[in-house]
Amino acid sequence: MAGYTIGGNTVFTSNTSQTTFFGLNVENQLIFEGAPVFQGTVSGYTSGGYAPPQVNTIDKFPFAADGNATDVGDLTQARQDPGGQSSTISGYTSGGGTPSVNTIDKFPFAVDANAIDVGDLTQVRIGVAGQSSTVSGYSSGGEVPPNVDTIDKFPFAIDGNATDVGDLTQVRRYSTGQSSTTSGYTSGGIEPSPAVTNVIDKFPFATDTGAADVGDLTQARNHPAGQSSTISGYTSGGFSNPPAIRVNTIDKFPFATDANATDIGDLTVARRQVAGQSSTVSGYTSGGEDTTIYDTIDKFPFATDGNATDVGDLTQARDGVAGQQV
Repeated sequence: MAGYTIGGNTVFTSNTSQTTFFGLNVENQLIFEGAPVFQGTVSGYTSGGYAPPQVNTIDKFPFAADGNATDVGDLTQARQDPGGQSSTISGYTSGGGTPSVNTIDKFPFAVDANAIDVGDLTQVRIGVAGQSSTVSGYSSGGEVPPNVDTIDKFPFAIDGNATDVGDLTQVRRYSTGQSSTTSGYTSGGIEPSPAVTNVIDKFPFATDTGAADVGDLTQARNHPAGQSSTISGYTSGGFSNPPAIRVNTIDKFPFATDANATDIGDLTVARRQVAGQSSTVSGYTSGGEDTTIYDTIDKFPFATDGNATDVGDLTQARDGVAGQQV
């Protein structure tokens, strides 16, 4: 096991590419983790959504084996199209509607329990994208109305309100988020309605600043799901216009360089308003709608480019959902 120092903190990296042990973060918390917070090793979560009506359900499904989800708790408010974030110990669900809220909910990973309200976004809005660094959750874009370009950040170490730390390159809603170890990404969305965008924005975690346009998806679309491996971001599903259809496309774009996405596979069903979850080896896409509302949990591999397989069901068929993982 090798060790090195970043900013006075000792960082240990195992001989595998997946395990990193950090010394102290900026809140002087000791971090030992087998995966970055934007990936999980145990479970994926799907929170909120529209069944109809709007629901407050928090579902959990296993990563180790393919299986159905179980209902493990409730959000403080029933809502659709919120953003999802994850720390090492808690899941977060931010914003959403209808009616639109600015609530940041937090629920524990260690036990199955209801969420609590721990803070507010800077704006009441729906259709936000979620990203997660080691120490903070981010909510980007959304609709107040009108559409906004706001990038909000809230702390994981303490319960508190979000602060506005920068802007996306476009005002947009119904985009999705991806996270690398150093940056947050916001891809797709509506900007402004009814125009649909293919832009991939990137903003840094180390400093509070605006995003840069670093590439394009293969299709302009809104309401997709976002997943993250350690080296790539993924955007799956969504709604393109034109043509006005749901898509099953799984796009992949690199974190190491700024570049366009490539189409590397298909979901089992073309659908939008889906949630994304990430394990260390697979991306998951849950829920969503086409002419019907789905309870489907799809899984696709990170190691090879390929189609998704249906590996389980949510406890409710619903769309407009947020995703978390541990």
